[in-house]
Amino acid sequence: MQKLKIIFISHAYPPTVGGVESHNFELSKWLGQLAEVTTIANTRGRWFLPIFAPYALIKMLWLLPKNDVVLFGSGILAINSWILKLFSKKPTLCVIHGLDINYNSASLGVWYEKLLVFLYQTFWTKIFMPKFDKFIAVGNETIRVAIATGVEKEKIVLIPNGVDTEKNLTKATRADLEKILGISIANKKILLTSGRLAKRKGVAWFIRNVMPALPAEYIYVIAGDGKDKENVTSAIAEKNLSTSVLALGYVSDDVRNQLWVTCDLFVQPNIKIAGDMEGFGISVIEAGACRLPVLASNLEGLKDAITEGENGFLVPPENAEAFIQKIEALFLNGSPREIFGQRARDFVLKNYQWKNIAKQYLTEIEKTVERK
Repeated sequence: MQKLKIIFISHAYPPTVGGVESHNFELSKWLGQLAEVTTIANTRGRWFLPIFAPYALIKMLWLLPKNDVVLFGSGILAINSWILKLFSKKPTLCVIHGLDINYNSASLGVWYEKLLVFLYQTFWTKIFMPKFDKFIAVGNETIRVAIATGVEKEKIVLIPNGVDTEKNLTKATRADLEKILGISIANKKILLTSGRLAKRKGVAWFIRNVMPALPAEYIYVIAGDGKDKENVTSAIAEKNLSTSVLALGYVSDDVRNQLWVTCDLFVQPNIKIAGDMEGFGISVIEAGACRLPVLASNLEGLKDAITEGENGFLVPPENAEAFIQKIEALFLNGSPREIFGQRARDFVLKNYQWKNIAKQYLTEIEKTVERK
């Protein structure tokens, strides 16, 4: 049987760091093992998007006659799908993550940022996106937001993010962790958050509201950089927590992997931010694959990524007392990694392996092609 020929277009791609970038890279890789995939990807960062968009459009139209379908890695380039439909009846599908549907950041203040929001909400969600034949949402919260913005429910299917369950496993010890942190961690309980620092991640909130109430043996490690870095740094200074909260900034993949296999508990304390949302939370799945259980806010896409008692635990968002009590309970009989780590990995192996997620994508793409 001849393999399906797919053009895959991603507006964000490694080496840029982020959940969408990681998702699209892995999707391209694993889907490419099941079909003939030609990937057109922006590898230069989101600043390059105004140049990449017309380039991707021209290349897509050039390749279109020899391909069966076009899959977009997010809704950001929905205008390209709209233009394609002016020339062809070839089907197009779009992966939606959350922000590409409800882009309406409350933090925007200057006139041109407000103009961007207006244009996006007017043209992308109302004119360009309806031209897609199918949407693949990474979480139920994304589906809810998509329907609220006018996307037809019948056009949406749910396929969660996947993870390469072997990619991030590495051999490291607590001695290696000491070298990374530069302090002695004897008898210490190590909490970890890794990934891009955005306000919705709740890192600064956690520092201000949870860390001061935890005993001195708790160390909170933050690996990542981003727009909320200054807020995080200020929170550490305000609460005089420079010895118990360690902000490492951007770290290499190797260092991040060592953190995942040596820390005791991954923390994802997201908070509600208008116009911003967590579509799924790929970091919590990657952590689970490394036998690192997760404590997260019961919010948005994290509710889809975490199954209580399997790969992690959920507590009400912005409830400091709930976080404090749950953390102390999880450490009551030792490191959560030692107690729950293998269970977390087994759950991820069963539910989130990319080889299985890619098959779900191929099935939905084939259905769409057959209907067209």
